[in-house]
Amino acid sequence: MSPAAASGRAEQLELVAWVAGLGVATASGLALRQGAGEASARARLAALEGTRLLRGHRILQGGPTLYTATRRGISACGLEGLAPAAVSASGAAHAQSCCDVAGALERAFPAWRLLGEPALRLEERRRGRPLATIAVGRRGAGAASHRPDLVLLDPSRASRPLAVEVELTVKAPRRLQAICRGWARSRHVAGVLYVVSPAVLAPLTRAIEATAARGTVVTVSLDVLLARAGGDPSLAQAIAAAR
Repeated sequence: MSPAAASGRAEQLELVAWVAGLGVATASGLALRQGAGEASARARLAALEGTRLLRGHRILQGGPTLYTATRRGISACGLEGLAPAAVSASGAAHAQSCCDVAGALERAFPAWRLLGEPALRLEERRRGRPLATIAVGRRGAGAASHRPDLVLLDPSRASRPLAVEVELTVKAPRRLQAICRGWARSRHVAGVLYVVSPAVLAPLTRAIEATAARGTVVTVSLDVLLARAGGDPSLAQAIAAAR
């Protein structure tokens, strides 16, 4: 294989690994990550679908194509332990927003390592301990596990992971408070960045206040984060506040 071909193959597998680690990816999220147009991102994803390393799911009329890594793609990346992600119409909007947020954060903080939920599960299995998973509900055996949508890892390893939650719809107050309380008690993470829709901001703020989680949890609007993906200083300040 020529050096150019080897480089092209490496770029393909890096992209497949990114998709596999997130679970579901879209052209809009990849475009944010690349700092390029959606047409270019769409072409890259479609090309990988043609090689059967990715699979495109067109489940919503007029909606974006959702891409997942195939078993062949996962194997090619050496990510044994991951399985192809499931997609559904009900989860499509959340999956797209998680990918957009991932792309925006990676664009703004290229030195940081970002994990999606599937990659987080795999990393925690490899380490044999929680990295950003928390206990929600009763303490002890009655507690349920909760994982964030994304995790940012400090490249210097000077601080604990930063959890990222993408919250588009309003949860029941008790459930929201239980999660915020779990984050406030956690010793695994440095902080939590909640990326929210306008409808979520008020109830989430109430939950943060009710659980004394203000020192751990900070919020940022989804629209603001995506608009500042190029590295606006105020986005960096929000990240710093969550650390």
